[in-house]
Amino acid sequence: MSPLFVHIYHSPIGQMKIIAVNNCIEQLVFIESHEAAELFDAQSEQPPVVHQCVDELMEYFAGTRRSFSVPINQEGTEFQQKVWKELYEVPFGKTLSYGELAKRLGDPKMVRAAASANGKNKIAIIVPCHRIIGADQSLVGYAWGKSRKRWLLQHEFRLALGVQTLF
Repeated sequence: MSPLFVHIYHSPIGQMKIIAVNNCIEQLVFIESHEAAELFDAQSEQPPVVHQCVDELMEYFAGTRRSFSVPINQEGTEFQQKVWKELYEVPFGKTLSYGELAKRLGDPKMVRAAASANGKNKIAIIVPCHRIIGADQSLVGYAWGKSRKRWLLQHEFRLALGVQTLF
């Protein structure tokens, strides 16, 4: 069995748990402070992929990185993989509605299925599920809270477009 590495990254909008296996990031999720305390990391040395992930996150939050190159591997169904691939293609500073996402997947009627797969994403920011919004431009459905989604979108819009959003 491959070793599992867990690291806590302190982002400007909360603590994030990074899980790496086989030189890939398998999870990058926001966690609450009490969860971080329970995840005491006794590992003295993290693999290079964890360092790369942390470096790229620091650059993203500093405003100098717009895309990620750290290797990722997220387990999911074939359909979930297809949705996550589409999410990965949404450019920095842009958004899509759930309906637009379903159209990109080839079936506009699959809005709920696309939304469900979007919600199962476990690699926050790198697989940018925060860029999917409601048809009316509202902030809907973000597993780690609307305030974080709002922050991430404002951060990207400010850098990409030089504007603040109304979210």
